[in-house]
Amino acid sequence: MTIDFDMSKFLFCQPIDRRHPQPPRRWGPAAIGAALLIALFAAACSRETPPRQPGTPLKITATTGMVADTVSRIAGARGEVRGLMGAGVDPHLYKPTRDDLESLTRADVIFYSGLLLEGKMADTLSRVGRTKPVFAVTERIDASKLLRDEENPDHPDPHVWMDASLWALAAEVVGQSLAQVDPDGSSHYLALAREVMQECLELHEYGKAIMSTVPESRRVLISSHDAFGYFGRAYGLEVLGVQGISTESEAGLRRINELIDTIVSRDIGAVFVETSVPRKSVEALIEGARARGAKVSIGGTLFSDAMGPADTYEGTYIGMLDHNLTTVARALGGDAPERGWRGLLASPVAVQPRPSEDGAP
Repeated sequence: MTIDFDMSKFLFCQPIDRRHPQPPRRWGPAAIGAALLIALFAAACSRETPPRQPGTPLKITATTGMVADTVSRIAGARGEVRGLMGAGVDPHLYKPTRDDLESLTRADVIFYSGLLLEGKMADTLSRVGRTKPVFAVTERIDASKLLRDEENPDHPDPHVWMDASLWALAAEVVGQSLAQVDPDGSSHYLALAREVMQECLELHEYGKAIMSTVPESRRVLISSHDAFGYFGRAYGLEVLGVQGISTESEAGLRRINELIDTIVSRDIGAVFVETSVPRKSVEALIEGARARGAKVSIGGTLFSDAMGPADTYEGTYIGMLDHNLTTVARALGGDAPERGWRGLLASPVAVQPRPSEDGAP
């Protein structure tokens, strides 16, 4: 397919002053690549998606792994779900690829998390939403249940999947939305949505039970970025992050020193790294705290903005949260089964020992 387009319509160009001719502008590879993606997406959007044939599965595209897994379970055999972001991918920074744009244009329906989690995809989702149904799974969560950053109150914390009782509401939205798009399968979608909601609520109770066994003085979760606010509120932990709600914020030296003071003064024995965020800031915390005599180590690796590898228990929403709950509880001195809620974790979650006097991990 050949696409003819005027580059000036896609890049921010200054008008040429004919009285003072300038040398031709040279476009860098990044600018040309961005323009080509925009042009390809515009061309794809201009093509009509072929009507779905009766009896064929819905083509569904979802953004994050948590959304894709939940939608897949509720769609069942009536849907084919493609997730855009795999294990270890940071949705705050993710930009759609050419293949992603093709998937979005070919989909019958699209689901995303919302609350500005997929910030760099906002324009793309808005554009494609003009021609097909696009749903934010968090759209019906009551505003009173959302956490807000004091410094940026207009933007709620998007990490609602960290509270299984809130994610149950997201599952309800998925079921109702699929029933709206495919009325013939309404009873199918709503029944499966109820199953997922019930499972979320049962996992929520497990999390509250095991976290209540952690000694109160140790109920502090320190991690790479502030993705665990809902987790802390739901399961009774104070949560402190090196970075802010979005991984686009930088970890400042002042913040690191504040957390080192907290670790030392409160004798915190474990801090946590995340699969989708570099661990260097947490390692700096440990190094600084140990230099001041603290006995602290990495309590485990948590799933924050992405799930575990595909085709594993941890690669499901239930599995990722089970892993997080079990890992945190055991690392902070609580009583939790070493293989988690259902005994399905890939490997036993060890009880993290306090570092020895010589500072060895």
